[in-house]
Amino acid sequence: MEKITEKLLLEKGSPKSNKLEQIKTLNLSGLGLKTQDLPVRLLSRLRSLERWDLSGNSLQALPKSLELPALCYLDLSDNQMEDVTTLEPLSGLQELKMEDNLYITVSDNYKLMVLLPKLRIYNGKDVSTSANHLRFVYSENLRTRIIAVWEKSFSLPDPVTAEKLSALEKSFVSTARQQVKYGPSSVSDFTKWRVEVLAKEYLRSLTEPKEEPECKRSTDTKESSRVLTPTKRKQNTSVDTDRSLTPRKKLRSDLPASPAAVSPCKSGLSRKLQALTQAPAVRVSPRKASQPPVTPTAEAPRRGPRARQAKDDDDDGAQTKPNRAEPRRDADWLSSIKSCSRTPVMHPVRLKPLHVLQCHSKQDSSEDFSTQLWACAFQPLPDSTGSGGGSRLVATCGGDSLCVIDCETGLVMKKYKVPGEEFFSLSWSTVLMSRGGGASAQHCSVLAAGGKRGLVKLIHPRNNVAYGEFRASRKALSVLRFNHHQGNFLFTGSYDNKIVLWDIGGVDSQYNYKVVQLLVLDISTTPLHICLPPTSPSSHLLTACEDGLLCYDTRLGGNNNTTKRTKEMEITFPIYKKEDKDHDYHTIDGLSFLTDDIVASKNYMHCSIYLWSWSGTKAQRPGKKDRTVCAVVLAELQWANTEIPYLALNTCPGQAYVVCGDDKGRLWTYNISKLQKNSLQTGKPILPTEMLEWPTPVRKDRGQVEGPSINSVAMDPELHFLVALSDKNMVIVWKREESA
Repeated sequence: MEKITEKLLLEKGSPKSNKLEQIKTLNLSGLGLKTQDLPVRLLSRLRSLERWDLSGNSLQALPKSLELPALCYLDLSDNQMEDVTTLEPLSGLQELKMEDNLYITVSDNYKLMVLLPKLRIYNGKDVSTSANHLRFVYSENLRTRIIAVWEKSFSLPDPVTAEKLSALEKSFVSTARQQVKYGPSSVSDFTKWRVEVLAKEYLRSLTEPKEEPECKRSTDTKESSRVLTPTKRKQNTSVDTDRSLTPRKKLRSDLPASPAAVSPCKSGLSRKLQALTQAPAVRVSPRKASQPPVTPTAEAPRRGPRARQAKDDDDDGAQTKPNRAEPRRDADWLSSIKSCSRTPVMHPVRLKPLHVLQCHSKQDSSEDFSTQLWACAFQPLPDSTGSGGGSRLVATCGGDSLCVIDCETGLVMKKYKVPGEEFFSLSWSTVLMSRGGGASAQHCSVLAAGGKRGLVKLIHPRNNVAYGEFRASRKALSVLRFNHHQGNFLFTGSYDNKIVLWDIGGVDSQYNYKVVQLLVLDISTTPLHICLPPTSPSSHLLTACEDGLLCYDTRLGGNNNTTKRTKEMEITFPIYKKEDKDHDYHTIDGLSFLTDDIVASKNYMHCSIYLWSWSGTKAQRPGKKDRTVCAVVLAELQWANTEIPYLALNTCPGQAYVVCGDDKGRLWTYNISKLQKNSLQTGKPILPTEMLEWPTPVRKDRGQVEGPSINSVAMDPELHFLVALSDKNMVIVWKREESA
């Protein structure tokens, strides 16, 4: 056996370096090592170690105090492992090999799946679905039974002393291990172990003071100084259901004569514009008028009683709202934005139109200017964290097809058609593909898409394989979003007013996969956008709805173990105070994080974009009755004056840019890092950095195409390309011009 020294580690590690802190891969296989031969102090210096091969040794356990924060791959095959709990400090492990360890049982395998929260590949097989079932579903069933044992036979001592608690814990844990029966007898060892852990956690939750959630803290505890915000209003139930059509944009009936009034955003309807202006305002699908709606109905943004009540509430509480969210004038956040930019933008980005594509046409017809395009996103480059940089490939969806486009060449690299479908949303992610035969799993980019049929399509574009689908709802899907920190977790929002969290697992070389439902969030209306805070995507979720902006606690396991949840709080905006019977600003049709803290959002019918602080907003104490807090607004960006809803904004955090299209084909761009402090002191909305005009492409034999509504935009992380989708079946690709 060779002694583990710094010199040996440097020789066995790569890349070659004279510092242990820079080693990323280490091969210590076949050295006859035992547990006592692993020097914790020396090994703990391997702070960047990602892959470690310890196969072919004589290890019975790992040192309990060994922590390697970057380690994601560990090979312990062909050892003598017995105590798998010693692997718990290696919480970042994603792939583990334990083959040819004689004393490892099925219960030990289950323990590893619970102890290692990020474990996806075990002995070359994808176990993410089974692991999440054990972590959440199985554990929740055990927890319910443990609580029943407590409530039947135990109570806290009075007074509570350390000695009494110790005796109580011993008795409670012993009783729970004996009485809680669940699962097959072949894993009874795992069940008893898990019951012991959960019983101790439950007892601690009863005796230790609970830390008050940050969103519920307040620096002022006096009753008179609570932040009061308008209460949640009842929905207007007087909507004409005969005119409540498919989940589409809203046509206007009462606009004055103006260029906006003749925006040809619904050319697919076989009606004359004059006839449209006489009809009530409804959201309509780009279908012929003779066709019945075949997708779930959705009401227009509501007006009426809620707006009037908001005004009454403001009048009644005018003296008790000292902390209403007025724009902050300190401008400290500007410096934080500049520091977050990946590369300083010395001059405003210059973008020029490069391609205009009609790749979603019905029957590939060049005359199709009616298919609406709804969502687009750039493919992330997969890496070990699932959050790599960007590429020049962008996915777009609309009508019955999905396309993957090379922005540089303008070529459609992949196209997927599903007859009878109408795609509304898509999302990219990175999952692990197990290859078998002892080969390490590899990261691969997958694409999920859904629409009116309520089905999620799972696609591996690189291999041109649509490898699966599952039903996420019996109604249409409005939005999809992956958790970028845990690539196999997918949120789906649907027209049955729900957001569901799914674990789609990984795939193997034969594209076998399994999907498990983990969480259901009840929403008051249709969710339009889903945003996950960049620093805590597994803890909170923000959803922009037709009835406001809602926040949910999405943590799995622990004290909050319910699988069906209601909102944690609702975030309100200053524009709500201006609502009346003709103006309802509660529909949030644009939402995106600009930095880890700053959020950009847009209210329907409000000609501004809000920039507001997530941390400052959630730190407030929500009202007890309506659970509302007012957004801590940092700035307002001037935007178009239009009544066309669902024109989504997007952000490019790496370049500190906000972009939103309008109903005339223009793109409003804002370089936030170039804002000056004095621009925040005027009290007026900030003008756009640049307005990109509609490129006016020319239709063969029919002249120029007028500016359509821009439904969605996307940018790659470096802002080399900007892609805009229109409601006239056109994908517009803009390219960044390099400065001379």
